[in-house]
Amino acid sequence: MSPTPDSVLLRHAPATVHGRYLVQPPRPGARELWLVGFHGYAQSAEVFLGDLAGLSRARHWRVISVQALHPFYAGRSEQVVANWMTRQDRELAIADNVAYVDAVADQLEREFGAPQAIVFAGFSQGVAMAYRAGLLGRRRCAAIIACGGDVPPELEHAPARPWPLVLAATGRGDAYYPPERLERDLLLLRARRPDARTLVFEGGHEWSAALAEAAGALLDEIAAGPAA
Repeated sequence: MSPTPDSVLLRHAPATVHGRYLVQPPRPGARELWLVGFHGYAQSAEVFLGDLAGLSRARHWRVISVQALHPFYAGRSEQVVANWMTRQDRELAIADNVAYVDAVADQLEREFGAPQAIVFAGFSQGVAMAYRAGLLGRRRCAAIIACGGDVPPELEHAPARPWPLVLAATGRGDAYYPPERLERDLLLLRARRPDARTLVFEGGHEWSAALAEAAGALLDEIAAGPAA
């Protein structure tokens, strides 16, 4: 007898998996400031580490690039890339990812000491992770840098918690996250944090040089400000 939809039971079991993250130390004598990044879909921690490390002030920060927990091969190549989540079991995936970021931060603190400031940065699919890490994770952050991705919808009704400063950016020709969607997100961002910033640069779905310049200036502000 073939199973019917009414006779099939769906259950979930917790599992322990290991994620990977890369750490680039700051210049000698620098304070303990963390720039923690989350790559886009079908990227890797190595690729995004290069983008983060290219920021003008990154050498004064400990740069951490976190890789998503779901690796796969890119096409027919042997290149390993990763994905943060799909819509399936969405709430469980969000909880797993936030717990993963907290675990990464715990290990960083044990190894290097407590940070004086944290900035979370995300590109594309990693933007949602940057927002979730900053607003659902255990550690408060000073700022979020978001390029090419939406504010996750569940954060519209997140528990009351002060929002960090946000720099949200996209390319004028970005087909995945066009400037019109950034403008809609800005309504939510400014309602939570009136000084939220946006940047629309010439380009497409990319981590651009214009964004790198703006993000580097923001890192300077955080490093010099009271949050640090």
